[in-house]
Amino acid sequence: MPLQFDMPYEELLTYKGSSPIPDDFDEFWDNSLKELDEVDPDIAITPAPFSAPHADCYDLVFTGTGGSRVYAKLLRPKASEGLQPAYIDFHGYGAASQDWFDYLGWVGAGYTVAALDCRGQGGQSEDRGCVSGMTRMGHIVRGIDDEPENMLFRNIFLDTARLAQIVAGLPQINVERISVGGGSQGGALALACSALCPDLIYKTVSVFPFLSDYKRVWDMDQAVRAYEEIRNYFRCKDPLHENEDAFWNKLGYIDVQNLASRIRSRLLMVVGLMDTVCPPSTQFATYNKITADKRLLVYKDFTHEYLPRKNDKAFAFIHGSD
Repeated sequence: MPLQFDMPYEELLTYKGSSPIPDDFDEFWDNSLKELDEVDPDIAITPAPFSAPHADCYDLVFTGTGGSRVYAKLLRPKASEGLQPAYIDFHGYGAASQDWFDYLGWVGAGYTVAALDCRGQGGQSEDRGCVSGMTRMGHIVRGIDDEPENMLFRNIFLDTARLAQIVAGLPQINVERISVGGGSQGGALALACSALCPDLIYKTVSVFPFLSDYKRVWDMDQAVRAYEEIRNYFRCKDPLHENEDAFWNKLGYIDVQNLASRIRSRLLMVVGLMDTVCPPSTQFATYNKITADKRLLVYKDFTHEYLPRKNDKAFAFIHGSD
């Protein structure tokens, strides 16, 4: 194996993060979920322009926090009898849900599939949020100069929970077999959804998750590419780092490692030990705090990239009975 740029593997197995957790973290998320309960989702499900012989395809739109209309693809098996398992997919940072075609394998296996478009990113969801402060680039810092309720990722996390609730309420859904998954940002959102809906999510697949242990990223001098907005924030808003402690503390509300203890689903986490985009230690910070049944799939020679056989392993994990 090539020399790792992060801490030794033995230390990764026990590392539990360096970013702070706000004192009112649990209260914050409990109140956020109560706020979500008070939002009328105003669900609209209409036939999509795409079709397939074995799948009914729909455009699903709902109202999230702040009044934003949020979009997801919805695919269901044709002429299916009995209860169906469900799989909810989350996409990478700045992108959108995959092509309809990419989900047909799940439908062929009997799954209802929902795929979220994150608000304000590359898909069809809208972001109606109005925030103070810097919005020059990056969703991690969007809203950080306001109250934490205005942070964009707080609302995206809540969108994942609302989508899971909607899927659970569809006809013929086996509410005991709803699974979630994704890579990078999608891996983080799968963890957030599982944490915010612990009684709904059956299994979780998180592939090199983003949005974890922000201060560790900074201390490693890896605030580039996906995390570059953190560096830009300090350069533009706090060049002398006079408010650095408050900055890290507020990011703690949207740090998935701090949600880890809420997860009850069975988990598969996939990590590349050469990942310089989302360093392995930041991923292990979350993994090591999860107390639910979990397993790890380690790619020793891979970075933040296509991982051979990962999809096969993920499907076997979700579809299997063990």
